[in-house]
Amino acid sequence: MPLPEWELAARQAACTSCGASNEARVFPAAFEPRTVVQPQPALEGDAACFDHPDKRAVAACQQCGRFVCRLCEVESGGGVWCPSCVAGRAGAAAGGNPENSRILFDSIALITPLIILLMWPLTAIAGPGAVALSIVKWKAPLSLVRRSRWRFVAAIVIGLAETGGWIWGIAYLLLLVRAKAR
Repeated sequence: MPLPEWELAARQAACTSCGASNEARVFPAAFEPRTVVQPQPALEGDAACFDHPDKRAVAACQQCGRFVCRLCEVESGGGVWCPSCVAGRAGAAAGGNPENSRILFDSIALITPLIILLMWPLTAIAGPGAVALSIVKWKAPLSLVRRSRWRFVAAIVIGLAETGGWIWGIAYLLLLVRAKAR
């Protein structure tokens, strides 16, 4: 949900839906009056936009070569791309499409040792694996939605408990074998 301009100007913005506090760093241009881009009409002999045949093309997509008007051009990384290539993340146009999903390593690290409890012999691998994944991915971005690292902590605790259980079980069996051998 978009935040109102008066909230953004204050640098501390509260979400109007859930009330969560957000720190906002906004470019000053966001508060200036918006200018609407008006594509030029195509004249006789001009190249026309692929998506808007009545508008004059101002550039060609660097991925597919389609002509695009001022309205359709997507400038990113020093290049111009058409909306189709950006949406399809085609070739170098992938940089023009913002990130919209992430792998949630914290959830993977927590769910893996819990599900593996159903197949308990595999906990010998899943326990240390959950601890290793949690440590390696600790600083990885969590999610596009604000989350904490409690899943990593829980995964480490569960993974250490499973690993400790195996170490204790093996030590106990070795002691039993030694006691019978005497």
